[in-house]
Amino acid sequence: MQQDYDLLIAGGGLAGNCLALALKDTGLRIAIAEASTHEQLQTSPAGDRALALAAGTVNMLEALGIWQNISYAATAIKQIHISDRGHFGKTRLSAQKEKVTALGYVITARDIETHVFNLVKDASIQLICPARVVGLMAGDDGVNVSLKQGNEALNISAKLLVGADGGLSSVRKLLDIAQHVTEYGQTALVTTIKSSAPNKNTAFERFTASGPLALLPIAKNHCAVVWTRTSEDANALMSGSEADFLEELQQCFGYKLGRLGLTAPRRAFPLSLIRADKMIADRAVIIGNAVHQLHPVAGQGFNLGLRDVVRLAEMLIKQHEQNKDIGAADFLKDYALSRKKDHDRTIGFTDAVVKIFSNDWLALAVARNIGLTLLDHVPVAKTLFTRHAMGLAGHISRLGSSR
Repeated sequence: MQQDYDLLIAGGGLAGNCLALALKDTGLRIAIAEASTHEQLQTSPAGDRALALAAGTVNMLEALGIWQNISYAATAIKQIHISDRGHFGKTRLSAQKEKVTALGYVITARDIETHVFNLVKDASIQLICPARVVGLMAGDDGVNVSLKQGNEALNISAKLLVGADGGLSSVRKLLDIAQHVTEYGQTALVTTIKSSAPNKNTAFERFTASGPLALLPIAKNHCAVVWTRTSEDANALMSGSEADFLEELQQCFGYKLGRLGLTAPRRAFPLSLIRADKMIADRAVIIGNAVHQLHPVAGQGFNLGLRDVVRLAEMLIKQHEQNKDIGAADFLKDYALSRKKDHDRTIGFTDAVVKIFSNDWLALAVARNIGLTLLDHVPVAKTLFTRHAMGLAGHISRLGSSR
């Protein structure tokens, strides 16, 4: 049976659009179904969030032809300063000492999303927007998908359906894939600050008893703030005045950057670890936030999601070049197996950091501070840790190497 498309991607955000771009020159017939209009996506508050891009992620964006045109909007992270409030332990990572240009970069989600959308719009990729996935049924040769466009119904078929439709994924729900949820009892407070002293391209990660505080450089005297507090503390800080919020933030961070001032509204996001029980089903696969949502403590969410995208693209290209079925069950099983180790390692590391550093139990505080101090003074261990932080310790993508 002839399919309308080879690949239908549900979700026109970063994950879905990056996957489409990675495959645009392969000859695969690709369509993207997105529930929101481009205008809605452009005005969403989520677009203001700062993304910490690992060096490995930048390499992947470069291979996709994206980084070359957005690098001007990114701020390089030259140093990372990790400390534990009220304790002696600290670790400092340096791009210069590791002989790299940068440890990573900070950019707003909207800067990437806008450019990626324009690239997709100019490619031979069918955009079905706005359209919601409301039903699906897999068969031996393909998957039939029901879309809702306003009051109209649209039925299309594909060899493979990719759910890249975020944390509230309709595809995941329709596939009846369950989630495992760990509630942290924490809320992330997000804003932007201006400092009286320059940040010198330094990212700060300061651990406190109530949760981590991250300041990410976005300009000479500006930083994006991701401040994790208990849900109760966060409610109080959000309902109080900006002056009270700033005073508490200043006390928590200290004066390494001088006086701090708010330059953007405060926003609050409840935090939990969410992981789907599986990432594949008959003629369907879910990627990015549809599979995993992480605590922001190590800034790994987007980086992990892009690795999902690139690995799937690499495997789809090979499968298509060999004239094999891109929706075959054994192919999807191979993809899921290839991603499991990275998921387990990254999610486990992030979850462990939250639990180890978000408390003030004396024995644990002593142990973690000894660990931070040792890490700061053992070059081999520091280099290994830095490579993990840069996203260069695992599978290195070859996407684009022969194209």
